[in-house]
Amino acid sequence: MAQLTANGIRLEYDEHGDPSNPPLLLIMGLGAQMTLWPIEFVEGLAARGFRVIRFDNRDIGLSHKFEGAKAPSLPWQVLRAKIGWPAKVPYTLSDMAADAVGVLDALGIERAHIVGASMGGMIAQLVAIEHADRVLSLTSIFSTTGDSKLPQAEKSAISALTAPIKSMEEESLVAHGINVVTHIGSPGYPFDPEKQRERVLAAIRRSVYPPGLPRQLAAIIDDGDRTARLTNVTAPTLVLHGEDDPLVKVEGGRATAAAIPGAKLKTIPGWGHDLPLALVDQIADEIADHAGAVSVPA
Repeated sequence: MAQLTANGIRLEYDEHGDPSNPPLLLIMGLGAQMTLWPIEFVEGLAARGFRVIRFDNRDIGLSHKFEGAKAPSLPWQVLRAKIGWPAKVPYTLSDMAADAVGVLDALGIERAHIVGASMGGMIAQLVAIEHADRVLSLTSIFSTTGDSKLPQAEKSAISALTAPIKSMEEESLVAHGINVVTHIGSPGYPFDPEKQRERVLAAIRRSVYPPGLPRQLAAIIDDGDRTARLTNVTAPTLVLHGEDDPLVKVEGGRATAAAIPGAKLKTIPGWGHDLPLALVDQIADEIADHAGAVSVPA
């Protein structure tokens, strides 16, 4: 792994596959390091003919931290948004989309296939909206439009994701991580407890940074409803979503596909809000088929 300067900050990134292949940028979700993209998935995309790039978003993992920046309280921010008085946030989702474009700039990449999961899907949508000339194709994975009228997350899922860290002791952090996966994961593709523990432990030993999550969450709320903006997306778009996602309900994926002209929608029964190894090949095939159908300018 290495670092680059993008949009004025330092971001951690890595690459897989032949550098001469079409570039594919992976954008991860809320409070999640780039390593949450399973290496089996990353290498699977590389084997399917892509130069795969993933990076830690700002305020997570080994990328730049906005130490001391205060995020507005969640209830206060929601209230202000409802009455049309946006709260001041440390940074926006558009800033994070500019980070993603900055990664491409730093690597000398003119255009790329953009793939985002959850909050990363929202960021990827904004890349396609605000930086259309940099996008070969868009894939939005278990994400949404931001329309507050859509079905909301199950209480147990959002509670697990936003639960405060009780202790920085390793075993406590592992228990927290396992609890999150248990409440947002795929009911049709249950995880292997020992393998999942290994993955959680590896993530913890790489980086733990709880203060970033509320700032990223504030950026999500601040961005609001993208439905009208999504009608301007011109990139060929694929929307992937689990039919049993407890965190971002499948209606969010359906709404995303409905908003983007010509978008294709693929839903998978039993899939929740994770990337189970049993689905890695299917998801990689869907993305590779979609991106591979797009002609890459010489």
